[in-house]
Amino acid sequence: MRPAQTPPHLLTLILANALSVLTLNMFLPSLPKMAEALQADYGLVNLSVAGYLAISAILQLIMGPLSDRFGRRPVMLISTAIFAGASVGCALAQDIWVFLGFRMLQAGIVSGQVLSRAVIRDLHEPKAAAKMLGHVAMAMALAPMLGPMLGGGLDMAFGWRSSFVLYAVLGTFMLVILWGDLGETNPTSASLSFRDQMRDYPELFRSRRFWGYSLCYAFAVAGFFSFITGAPLVAAAWYNLSPAALGLGIGIITLGFMAGNFVSGRIGARSELVTMVLAGRIFATVGPVAGLALFWSGMGTLWVFFGSAIVVGFGNGLTNANASAGVMSVRPRLAGSASGLSGAMTVGLGAVMTSITGALVTPEHAPYIVLSIMLVTSILGLLAALYVRWVDQRDPLPPLN
Repeated sequence: MRPAQTPPHLLTLILANALSVLTLNMFLPSLPKMAEALQADYGLVNLSVAGYLAISAILQLIMGPLSDRFGRRPVMLISTAIFAGASVGCALAQDIWVFLGFRMLQAGIVSGQVLSRAVIRDLHEPKAAAKMLGHVAMAMALAPMLGPMLGGGLDMAFGWRSSFVLYAVLGTFMLVILWGDLGETNPTSASLSFRDQMRDYPELFRSRRFWGYSLCYAFAVAGFFSFITGAPLVAAAWYNLSPAALGLGIGIITLGFMAGNFVSGRIGARSELVTMVLAGRIFATVGPVAGLALFWSGMGTLWVFFGSAIVVGFGNGLTNANASAGVMSVRPRLAGSASGLSGAMTVGLGAVMTSITGALVTPEHAPYIVLSIMLVTSILGLLAALYVRWVDQRDPLPPLN
């Protein structure tokens, strides 16, 4: 039997992260057929996305503290088992409300994102953790790009239920991997009582660094949500792109993100976390500024629009892993709680920015509005990073281990 304290392989954490991303977007091409098959309004079926995001945000608030108290391993095993069972329920559901009920239970797989980050922070000091998080993010960045393509292909070949059958298979496979590879990495879980947690939480909530890093990370992700929400209208109204070409264009920002993570992994260990975060926010601000300037001067093209997004993606690649490591390094004993709270904030802000982008974007001014919203989120993230720098200068942290 695998020793209880044996750390997991990096591939295990990558797969856990990727499955949580696939669970959000793989079945999206099937939504119209699902509405027809379940005899439900499209808006009601769409709760399988919006409701899932809401539940996952709540679960992130719960899973972090639970893993700080009981350990990373049991929380990830239980949540993955629930996900596998819920996926079977979704595949067999004949009623929209039964389907939505099991779909909300699927949100348990968000533990793959929250607790994988906490596991990495358990095992590594902040700079090394940022490097490892960058490798995980770079590898799992393929999931949001390939997920809808896979789901669309399964729908065409076997019907919409096949995506949820695959979820059940992948969930079971992931459960076996976690059981065999995920040793407990939180050495304080056995001694950390709920009273200890309650006594420590106010210190986390009062930490200016925690909120600075969290807001920086959340605004970086919010810019990406705004782009993928507005890009389809830009593509259709301005450039008449086919769905396949649009998918490729959206994937481009993911490639920029992967490149940023690669650079972060190469040089991050030799740089301060906040320095890498600031560099990322500067790149993410320059991208939409240049794009808007070219559009206003009459030189806006398809390549300018997507090129601006690539620069934002690169900046996010520099930012996200380092900001995430910063979030969990403020109070290492509460790394799970910090990861969960930060993740919930990110999901919530992403949902808000998706709604705002959808409400503001019009066919006539689509690229201007999308780039402007991305610029606003990038500037707000930059201000949050500058705030962390200011805090560091006024109140330097002792070395963290």
